[in-house]
Amino acid sequence: MTALITGSARGIGAAIALRLAKDGFDIAFNDISEKMFENNDILDKVRALGVQAEVFLADVSKYDQCENMVKAVKERFGTIDVLVNNAGITRDNLMAKMDEAMYDLVIAVNQKSVFNMMKLVCGVMSRQKHGHIINLASVTGLYGNAGQVNYAASKAAIIGMTKTVAKEYGKRGITCNAVAPGFIHTPMTDALTDEQKQKMLDLIAMKRYGEPEEIAGVVSFLASEDSSYVTGQVIEISGGLAM
Repeated sequence: MTALITGSARGIGAAIALRLAKDGFDIAFNDISEKMFENNDILDKVRALGVQAEVFLADVSKYDQCENMVKAVKERFGTIDVLVNNAGITRDNLMAKMDEAMYDLVIAVNQKSVFNMMKLVCGVMSRQKHGHIINLASVTGLYGNAGQVNYAASKAAIIGMTKTVAKEYGKRGITCNAVAPGFIHTPMTDALTDEQKQKMLDLIAMKRYGEPEEIAGVVSFLASEDSSYVTGQVIEISGGLAM
């Protein structure tokens, strides 16, 4: 069994890779450059679990690079049983101050990449007649967030795409679900100011940040046969942020 995880050099992606490796999956890592894996022992940690692991570099916002990567992963591992669309960036600003380039870049990396990868991998999974796709959405895509109109648009689109692909490919044995993390400890959230972090904590019922491993646990379920009759769903993982 093979899991292909985009944006998996660090943060939530790396935590998902480690968890799926513990579940027995060979891991196809992806990120945009080799620098993402420098001073990073995630590859060694995964291989120490007795599974195979390789890095496939690609800018997943580019269709041709995704096409080459999917072909290479299929040739290397034989199957692609799980696809986790995790790659994502932020370029935050209030809409009045956000320029077109900031908007377009976030849409390309966060949303277009999901289209690219699902289109290509669904072809592989259709021939296999099985597969699990898990897309990383966000609570921002569910509820919005000031200063993140581009990010919210990309993540809301992922939710709609998830439900559509679930309907189109369910008859082919492919499930497609999304997780919507809330405020999780990652390099992306660590960059926020203390004031921003406190404002978020005030809204969370559990009064703490989530950890990448807590996202990975839910992804593990959605990647397993325990979730064989679960598709088209969005699971919020936010410590009660919206209650």
